Amino acid sequence: MAQFTVNAQRFDPYKNFKFRIKWDNQYVAGVSKVGGLKKTTEVVKHREGGDPSSSRKSPGRTEYDAITLERGVTHDVNFEQWANKVWNYGSALGSEVSLKDFRKEVRIEMYNEAGQLAIAYNVHRCWVSEYQSLPDLDANANAVAIQHIKLENEGWERDTSVTEPSEPSYTDPAA
Repeated sequence: MAQFTVNAQRFDPYKNFKFRIKWDNQYVAGVSKVGGLKKTTEVVKHREGGDPSSSRKSPGRTEYDAITLERGVTHDVNFEQWANKVWNYGSALGSEVSLKDFRKEVRIEMYNEAGQLAIAYNVHRCWVSEYQSLPDLDANANAVAIQHIKLENEGWERDTSVTEPSEPSYTDPAA
C-alpha cells in the first residue's frame, strides 16, 4: 500500500480552479470545467432461510459516471477529432468508427495555489459519448461560447506516485 507524506503546514483544502487535463501525453488547451469523478456500487440484498426478517447486503457491480469536459470554442480541434473517432459522419461504409484508437487514457491533475502538482487521477478507457461543438448562439448575450465532450470510462484511480508537495514559503526581503 502506498504511503502518503503529510505536510504538517497545510490545513486548507485544495482549490478547484487549478487543474489540467492530459491525453495522448499532451495537455489539452483551454479546458475550463471538469465534471466530478463518481462511482457507484450496487447493493445486492439477500437472505438466508433461517434469518428473521432482516437481509444481508454485499457489493455488486460498480459503475463509473461519465465525465464532462468544457472549454471555450477556439480553432483547436482536439474535442472534435476525438468525437469523430467514435462516429464520423460521411465516412465510407464500415469506417465510421475508428476501432483501433477511439479510446484514450485521460489524466486529471490538480495543483496547489503555487502551481505545484498535488493530486492526479488516471481515467481508463475513455471514449466520447456526447460532443457539443457550438452552444446556443444569442446575439443579445455577453458570454463565452462553450463546447463540451462527455467521456464514458471504465474506471479511475488516484496516481499514488504523486505525493504532497513541499509548499514554498516566501520571506519579505524588506524584513
